[in-house]
Amino acid sequence: MNFIRTFAFALVAISFAGFASAQQQDQVSQIAQMVGLSDEQQSEIRGIVQETQAELQELQAEATEVQQRLQEEIGPDYSERVIREESERLGELTGEMTALSTLMQARIDSIFTDEQRETLEQRMREMQQQQQQMQQRQLQQQQMQ
Repeated sequence: MNFIRTFAFALVAISFAGFASAQQQDQVSQIAQMVGLSDEQQSEIRGIVQETQAELQELQAEATEVQQRLQEEIGPDYSERVIREESERLGELTGEMTALSTLMQARIDSIFTDEQRETLEQRMREMQQQQQQMQQRQLQQQQMQ
């Protein structure tokens, strides 16, 4: 399940970064090849991601505007009321983005079969081991220099 969460967070991160949906499709395709997702499962995941991405982009845009307004309040003529109101709104937006991301993860998770989850988890463990080995090699190389 950790890999599914990681996968979902990666998709959310991509949507925040504003990358083209083609990259998201590539990730869905990679997962599909890895665990044998059916066309229907792939379609469901893409739909969830696209739906969530649109909502998250709207919320992120508003959060950016609120952050800018907060920055404008920094100075000798600040308004504590405005700072508190804007900060409260930013908290609400952040909470909603977190809820949407978590709901997306849950919805994606519900699409996988138990066997697919097990395969994903095994692949994730393998990938983590490979990353750790690469990091250890890099560290050893840096120490030799």
